[in-house]
Amino acid sequence: MIAKSADVLLVGAGAMSTTLGMLLKQLDPNINIVMVERLGHVAHESTDGWNNAGTGHAAYCELNYTPKKDDGSIDTSKAFAINSAFEVSLQFWSYLVKQGALPKPENFIHATPHQSFVWGEDNVEFLRKRYEALSQSAQFCDMEYSEDPHVLREWMPLIIENRDPMEPVAGTRVRYGADVDFGSLARNMTTHLEQQDNFELLLSNSVTDLEQQEDGQWQVELKNSKTGAERTITSRFVFLGAGGGALPLLQLSGIAEGDGYGGFPVSGQWLVCKKPEIVDKHLAKVYGLAPIGAPPMSVPHLDTRIISGQKALLFGPFAGFTTKFLKQGSMLDLPKSLRINNLVSMLSVGKNNMDLTRYLISEAMQSHEERVDSLRNFYPEAKNDDWELAEAGQRVQIIKKDEEKGGKLEFGTEVIASADHTLAALLGASPGASTAVNTMIDIVGRCFPERMATPEWQSKMKEMVPSYGESLPDNPELLKTVRQYTLSTLELD
Repeated sequence: MIAKSADVLLVGAGAMSTTLGMLLKQLDPNINIVMVERLGHVAHESTDGWNNAGTGHAAYCELNYTPKKDDGSIDTSKAFAINSAFEVSLQFWSYLVKQGALPKPENFIHATPHQSFVWGEDNVEFLRKRYEALSQSAQFCDMEYSEDPHVLREWMPLIIENRDPMEPVAGTRVRYGADVDFGSLARNMTTHLEQQDNFELLLSNSVTDLEQQEDGQWQVELKNSKTGAERTITSRFVFLGAGGGALPLLQLSGIAEGDGYGGFPVSGQWLVCKKPEIVDKHLAKVYGLAPIGAPPMSVPHLDTRIISGQKALLFGPFAGFTTKFLKQGSMLDLPKSLRINNLVSMLSVGKNNMDLTRYLISEAMQSHEERVDSLRNFYPEAKNDDWELAEAGQRVQIIKKDEEKGGKLEFGTEVIASADHTLAALLGASPGASTAVNTMIDIVGRCFPERMATPEWQSKMKEMVPSYGESLPDNPELLKTVRQYTLSTLELD
């Protein structure tokens, strides 16, 4: 059996682990990092281009980030937080481009207007209030709003074409939204990491056991799925960034902070069109309102996608019921995740969310005609033969203990870290990869507190992320400067 030691072990080779690896290598080029991936390729699960929406989530168009309050007003708190977090990602990516650690921006990011579209009087009123609430701030001051079909036809011709002229409609637009190929981004970051000293990538290796030793280090057992070879890695710090696979590994670690957590897996599908005569008429990510009872990740949107240089339109996602935690996982993933400490919360969520379960099953049972009918709400002239069905990635939503309900289902992301700062895991889904940099900076601060407090690391953080340590919502001039820098560097303006 091969034995090896490391300062940091990254489990999973997707957007989260590659981002953390890049941050740590920039902060300390001598740090010894091992990255482990169960598949034979980098970023081929949730991070892969076809497995996610590719939206650079900035809350410009995603209506589920601005829910309506009981009094009819708009809750903007999540939108401001997500927008600030995405600005951090743009700064870090810009720094890496400037340093030559990432290739030209066109290899992983493209300017794609972010738009919202609704129909019906009540929905128009909601979008109007949302625009009024957001556009007063520096973060959203460039947002445009219109209820004029002629204006909207210029913004989103496929969506307005041959729509009932008597139907109330409204839309918003932010011109400098982004389409991000997160798979390409992660693979390019990994390529750079592999060129550095003290970095090793182990593909086709799965974690079979991890146990903390008396000295605080983690002993992690691996097995190669191709050769059957086993190896042991001893690491001072372990990050579980394996997407849906992070929960079973967190449970395997046995840290007290992971007690009671469960997962609710949701599958997804897209309708895809690659016909140039249709694709070339649409350049935007247009988000609508989710159907009643649908989970937040099922907000319908018609997107321009550029993946590995190939342009296409995607509509969806169509959610489905599954027991897999990973697209290339096992149907036993969900039952195997049941524990005594999460059984009550899991059963409570199942009991209290029967409507959601029925919705997911009904989504999975839809015919091609029914899915295209949903598309026709957005694009009235859509034809069945122009669209094909593609499988999206798996998303595992967080289930936590709740004193009142026994358990609750959450649709965000959450970092779980051990009290001794030697292990951290990321659970959940949206907004996911878009806010990876902000989330990983948080992990560095929590798990490397002494080094993060040094002048050297503080200075380097400010170099990589100029807004580090400051609030963009509270500093409009800094936001303006940072935004001009990132939009120019990443060719989004």
